[in-house]
Amino acid sequence: MQKVAELYRGKAKTVYTTEDADLLVLEFRNDTSALDGERIEQFDRKGMVNNKFNYFIMSKLEEAGIPTQMVRLLSDTEVLVKKLDMVPVECVIRNRAAGSLVRRLGIKEGLELNPPVFDLFLKNDAMHDPMINESYCQTFGWVNESNLARMKALSYQANQVLSKLFDEAGLILVDFKLEFGLFKGEVVLGDEFSPDGSRLWDKTTLNKMDKDRFRQSLGGLIEAYEEVAHRLGINLD
Repeated sequence: MQKVAELYRGKAKTVYTTEDADLLVLEFRNDTSALDGERIEQFDRKGMVNNKFNYFIMSKLEEAGIPTQMVRLLSDTEVLVKKLDMVPVECVIRNRAAGSLVRRLGIKEGLELNPPVFDLFLKNDAMHDPMINESYCQTFGWVNESNLARMKALSYQANQVLSKLFDEAGLILVDFKLEFGLFKGEVVLGDEFSPDGSRLWDKTTLNKMDKDRFRQSLGGLIEAYEEVAHRLGINLD
């Protein structure tokens, strides 16, 4: 499948059209961003690591019955996906307190959340992805009630699958974001799942193995991503 034209350039991925109107190519770049794109750096191998990481995770979710946009790997940094009508709302599952939740509520980082928290955010970098709720989604027409309910159910299902997967790899799935779209009327998981959009801590040391290493200038970003991939059994060669 050949790329035809650039459709969209995001903070870490570029999207291309193909000769098939229903299919796109996602190219994972080496860019890493923080502060809604205000801080950007490049790291060797990052595009390759995230592409293969994402394909592995999406394959596991597909096996669990969660529909994804994934079709097949094309190269180390490219993957073929279904073209979705994306919902401009991010779904976030929180198993432990971290990030903005700690800042908003003043609670201790690492506090276990039982049951897990489900948050919604509007995808809008210029407004720093403001937190919203289900009523906002319906009032402003971002997503209808039934599709939002499906997104929520799939997010919790993904949490069950991935929490077990990471636990068996000696990792804590602290939190993660998911994005969804519609493909021929069906709610489908899109975008990506990687350490860029999730928080992963070592179970023993609580060392951060995700993009917080970049956000907090801890160093060793790619080494952490590759370690997580190695523990999951992802082949990066």
